[in-house]
Amino acid sequence: MTPNRTPPKKKAKELAKYFRAERADYSYLKSVFRALREELEIAVPRAPQRLPEVPTEEELRRFYQAVWNCRNFADMVLIKTLFYTGVRVSELVAIRLAEVDIERCQIRITQGKGHKDRQVPFPLSFRELLAVHMERMGEKGAVYLFESSRRNKYTDRGVRKMLARYATQAGITRSMSPHKWRHFLFTWLKKEGIDDALIQPYSGHVTRQSLEIYSRLSLADAQPSYNHAMERFPIQ
Repeated sequence: MTPNRTPPKKKAKELAKYFRAERADYSYLKSVFRALREELEIAVPRAPQRLPEVPTEEELRRFYQAVWNCRNFADMVLIKTLFYTGVRVSELVAIRLAEVDIERCQIRITQGKGHKDRQVPFPLSFRELLAVHMERMGEKGAVYLFESSRRNKYTDRGVRKMLARYATQAGITRSMSPHKWRHFLFTWLKKEGIDDALIQPYSGHVTRQSLEIYSRLSLADAQPSYNHAMERFPIQ
């Protein structure tokens, strides 16, 4: 502890005398101490940001080859949906059949991270395969895009275990979490020349304040560029 400072508990008791009269709640205290930090010019320490670990193209090909070798159609469609859209696993398992627009090659993500809705694209080349899967699910009376044989929607844990199983079969020893595949997609799109202003609305990120003005860009305007980039994607 820094010399000459009043111990935190003692200082808290001193301050409590002032706040009892205010009948302060958590929200009020939070606002007061935020203002106090600003008054004392105390910056909030930020954890150092590390670059995300991104799988290589070779790892992606090996991974998908393992998926292909198993000939499990539903797994193949799920993994391609994850790869092509970059959605979070929690968003993937919540997609309903009614939220997939086959004609426009778009999927509506309802109440994704931050409780926000958005549209994400998938490549034209994937449309036929996805349509076949949707038809099969519709015949079973499914509500969600991905459901088990017992009519239960997939879980985050179930998808993660599936990906880990295929990574093992592909001989990939390092961690291949679903979020790393998401990083791969957006890194790939950036490499292919897709502008950040187009990637941001797809990804669901809201931290790039300088690009907020572009977040309303029409998906239709961006779809041709997206399709062109995805023609060279490592899996087809």
